[in-house]
Amino acid sequence: MTDSFPPASLGFPHAAGVMSDKIRHYDWASHPLGPAEGWPRALRFAVEMVLSSDFPKCLMWGEDRYCFYNDAFGTILGDKPDALGRPVQEVWSEVWDVIAPIVDKAFQGESTFVEDFPLTINRHGYSEEAYFTFCYSPVRDDNGAVVAMMDTVIETTGKVAAERRLREAAASLEQQVAERTADRNRLWLGSDALLMVTRFDGHIVAVNPAWTSVLGWTEQETVGRPVQAFARPEDEPTLVRELQSLQKGAPKRQGTLRYRHRDGTDRWVAWTAAPADGFVQAVGRDVTEERAQAEALRSAEEQLRQSQKMEALGQLTGGIAHDLNNMLQGIVLPLQIIRQRIAQGREEEAGKYIDAGLAAAKRAAALTQRLLAFSRRQPLDSRAVDLGASLSSLETIVRSTCGENITLQMSLQPDLWPAYTDVHQFDNAVLNLCINARDAMPDRGTLRIAADNVQLRAFGEDSVLGLDAGDYVRVAVSDTGTGMPADVMARAFDPFFTTKPLGQGTGLGLSMIYGFMRQSGGMAVLESTVGQGTRVSLYFCRSRAEAAAERAEPATPLTSPRRPDSALVVEDDDTVRALAVELLRDNGFYVMEAASGSAAMALLSGAVHFDLLLSDVGLPGPNGRQVADYAREKLPAIKIILMTGYAEQAAMNPQFLGTQMELLVKPFDAQALVNKVHAVMGTGG
Repeated sequence: MTDSFPPASLGFPHAAGVMSDKIRHYDWASHPLGPAEGWPRALRFAVEMVLSSDFPKCLMWGEDRYCFYNDAFGTILGDKPDALGRPVQEVWSEVWDVIAPIVDKAFQGESTFVEDFPLTINRHGYSEEAYFTFCYSPVRDDNGAVVAMMDTVIETTGKVAAERRLREAAASLEQQVAERTADRNRLWLGSDALLMVTRFDGHIVAVNPAWTSVLGWTEQETVGRPVQAFARPEDEPTLVRELQSLQKGAPKRQGTLRYRHRDGTDRWVAWTAAPADGFVQAVGRDVTEERAQAEALRSAEEQLRQSQKMEALGQLTGGIAHDLNNMLQGIVLPLQIIRQRIAQGREEEAGKYIDAGLAAAKRAAALTQRLLAFSRRQPLDSRAVDLGASLSSLETIVRSTCGENITLQMSLQPDLWPAYTDVHQFDNAVLNLCINARDAMPDRGTLRIAADNVQLRAFGEDSVLGLDAGDYVRVAVSDTGTGMPADVMARAFDPFFTTKPLGQGTGLGLSMIYGFMRQSGGMAVLESTVGQGTRVSLYFCRSRAEAAAERAEPATPLTSPRRPDSALVVEDDDTVRALAVELLRDNGFYVMEAASGSAAMALLSGAVHFDLLLSDVGLPGPNGRQVADYAREKLPAIKIILMTGYAEQAAMNPQFLGTQMELLVKPFDAQALVNKVHAVMGTGG
């Protein structure tokens, strides 16, 4: 019969793998079998079959029983010398006496299948006991003659060892439990706590009667089943994880898990488990009722908090509505009177009504800034500030505000660290505290302003609740006035809460300071004793940067001669944009405008060279900061002013502003805008 296999030079063997490559490169010309081109069809067919299998196989060919095997069989050989082409009696010389009869039977045409056959082999330089399940099958040629033997094998050493350990454990389990039963029988039977013994895989070995009392499952229904079978499905991963921790050496594990009662309800059980003598010993306590009571308490507390929140919200909205209505009245009436005077031809009288309307609008703007400060949403222009210099500059104003009956004492540490804050909000906070202190000393007293460096720790006396450990600058304003009782101190930072007579206080001063300090990353701490006085300490984060000197901004005329600078105004409010454009044009700027971030970026990409970007922060599409970054990328020298009344990122992130960027807080008047523009552009009036 014609051999249909191609010669070895054309790729025999065809199977992929390490052993196929070895066979191709083996020097068969010097081997008794000769070159592969001359091998019998049956040999080449059998070799292809061995190499194509993922199951460990070894072919023993001819009278000398030369070995051909696949990659999977290499693991069984271990570190033995290369067995390819060698007689099997040389490869497995240490067990040949045992396996030779089985090999001979295969060559005589009889197959043999053996499970877990023990052999003492040497494959890693030492003798070891190994177990194999194999089948020795005869291989016949085209004429039916037996020419080889096929060994199909799998090593079962690990399985046999595991089964042996399991049998040994099972054999000793009953004895171990019996030995311990006598000692723990009284506690086991009489305890109200759930007592349980399990293996590390969770299978229950024993439970005490309390298990049945609490969960309803009898001992017969429990023992032998995994403890996971009684837990809620959501808690199973936690239970398995805890068992694994104990198996890995954890001395003790505790936890509260839900278990299914036999009647279908859930019971909460608090467990403490520890490994002992190869088992897990667990003690459980039914805490279902305790958790129900705690949950009821939490629910009541949540309802109380919600009630207090609604009460505070009502107080807040009522206060806002009252104050804003008054301020709106102060804007609407002057506008209506101005319209009447113009209709009557009495325009010369409009000035005083315009002043009255502007004053009311400024009071409304101040109210919104205070509310934003309390809610920690006020945009801050934070930077390194010399608080000592700021306090010194305030001394004259404070003295004139307090009057002659109050003694002012200033105690400022000479080497005060720079602090990271908004200097203008800092000045407002200190003045507010000084006014409160003055009002608390109606006859006479002492007002003391102190500033020093402090190093706070995480715990102990040198710590402040709510602040991380680190370096801070502390500014303390204290008085010798009437002091506050505990119930007033508890509400001192609440918005619109005041003890002053009607019309003498808004109740927003301390709440504004509290919000400003938290937004700055610091803390306001209130201390007070009735009849002795009050002390408010402000803690500011230390800045590692040097404090820059504050530069006064002189008043600039609202109009100036035309200049060659070009400005881009980006604002989604049509009215605000139109007025800003008009003011800049009055100051000689060539102005272009955009109502969205996308439109602004399109203009910045064009041919016009802009010297100034005036942009709102909250814009449709890309926000103002993104527009500013884009402008800086296109025009590195451009000056940038960002406007905002409330912008989440600008308010909450002190690093929102990039280098060479200025912030203008809405609402602002025309003079503030013109001053800011001229300051940024480096020009005077």
